[in-house]
Amino acid sequence: MCGIWASFGCDECLSVQCIIAMKIAHRGPDAFRFESVDGLTNCCFGFHRLAIVDQLFGMQPLRIKKFPFLWLCYNGEIYNHLLLRKHFDFDHQTQVDGEILLHLYDRFGIQEMASLLDGVFAFILLDTANRKVFLGRDTYGVRPLFKLLTDDGFLAVCSEAKGLTDLVHSKTQNVSIVTFPPGHFEVFDLKQNGKVQSIRMEQFHCCTKEPAHAKYDTVERLPSSFDEETVKSNIRTLFENAVRKRLMAHRRIGCLLSGGLDSSLVAATLVKLAKDEKLQYPIQTFSVGSEDSPDVIAARKVAAHIGSEHHEVNFTVEEGIRAVEKVIFHLETYDMSNIHAAVGMFLVSMYIKEKTDSVVIYSGEGSDELTQGYSYFHMAPTPKVAAEDSVRLLKELYLFDVLRADRTTAAHGLEVRVPFLDHRFTAYYLSLSEEMRIPKGGVEKYLLRDSFRGLNLIPDEILWRKKVPFGNGLMLPEKFWYNHLQERLESLANDDQMENAHKRFPHNPPCSKEAFYFRQMFEKHYPGRAEWLPHFWMPRWINGFDA
Repeated sequence: MCGIWASFGCDECLSVQCIIAMKIAHRGPDAFRFESVDGLTNCCFGFHRLAIVDQLFGMQPLRIKKFPFLWLCYNGEIYNHLLLRKHFDFDHQTQVDGEILLHLYDRFGIQEMASLLDGVFAFILLDTANRKVFLGRDTYGVRPLFKLLTDDGFLAVCSEAKGLTDLVHSKTQNVSIVTFPPGHFEVFDLKQNGKVQSIRMEQFHCCTKEPAHAKYDTVERLPSSFDEETVKSNIRTLFENAVRKRLMAHRRIGCLLSGGLDSSLVAATLVKLAKDEKLQYPIQTFSVGSEDSPDVIAARKVAAHIGSEHHEVNFTVEEGIRAVEKVIFHLETYDMSNIHAAVGMFLVSMYIKEKTDSVVIYSGEGSDELTQGYSYFHMAPTPKVAAEDSVRLLKELYLFDVLRADRTTAAHGLEVRVPFLDHRFTAYYLSLSEEMRIPKGGVEKYLLRDSFRGLNLIPDEILWRKKVPFGNGLMLPEKFWYNHLQERLESLANDDQMENAHKRFPHNPPCSKEAFYFRQMFEKHYPGRAEWLPHFWMPRWINGFDA
């Protein structure tokens, strides 16, 4: 996890730009660099580093002697960088995984480069020889990226929108800060004055341009049969490999553990592989909630079963409510469901930062969207419609669960890793027949659960534990966390305010006093930026909602 920032054609002085770039310092607490580009007018990069790989040579913008005309700022991990390096016989200058982007771009160009990558990333690549600027982001938007582009060609880019808001205020024209779309790259011409002109934006998919005969891993050529037992074996193999490749780190690894199916599978597989790889420390797992809440109890059972070094982070309703404004500031959203779940992740991340030395944190995001884990999937009219909604959810992850996982961990200088969103795993799962992926016997994620049946990887009661939304399991079932939150926030908005809420907030108007409070906090920090959230997270096929 790092923070990247760049501007092209900015007329603000460098000291002002440096101060603005510091607004995302939480993403990289280990080092900071602000550097203007040699020989170019008004072009500069800012980089906040969280040192995970190659702690000696990992500062950015990254430049190497072989390509003095290339400048790279990126946030992410390229899991197949060693395999690509060996296959193409690249002569690397550092051990930094991101260096592979420079070699791939030089040999193949931007499109082929992006398609060869197996990883999560957001990048800014400057080619001074050809006067081009490239932006790109991974398929599911696991790593964030925002851009600001004015009509006269000023471009600014940042890991978080808050790093661009002051630049907007300094402009007289009406400009927008927009989320860079996942799974795309954009090409700009760079003019003599440092301004840019967008040439094209293209969609791409990671891991679709594998070199011929390159043996990346044991599952590169899976059997094509959709025999049920073969499918379940493939799911296990792909998932284990997704967890294994994310062990790439020189810092201690830990895992969030809610006690639900997804985080439990991640944690159990991580502990197993850590022993196989002979890591020099035990894997730490972290649960959060009130004492003896459903999630805390379930996580305790899983931790005892897998033998992790387990930490329980208990918090009170008052502590949770006090954290809400900070959570909204870091999330840069006012979506209710996201905020409900984010408070717990924010507080457990704060504990990890303050009380432990774990820095790389595994989490279970993406499974519900991929494997049809939400309870409303039981009501899908057909398997085809359910499959289509699963794809929709995956495409919108960068607005909701992935956003939450990134911002709550990055707020405390941690790096989150999400194996369920591994490109090979998701591609295989989505290739299965629509009928195989639907809930069965009243059990959501049936295929995923059944794939791990009888292995004793996690306790059976956890393997078949009913889906409990993360925000719900934080408190005792007599009153869920969101019920406490609603109760406390009811008094902070009156009926007159609610009656006029649609006029005051015409885009995504709040439908409850709690939502009104969240929106007020958002507008306090990001006035006039409601369009960052195109719509609220909503289930389908429930209470007449089917759109």
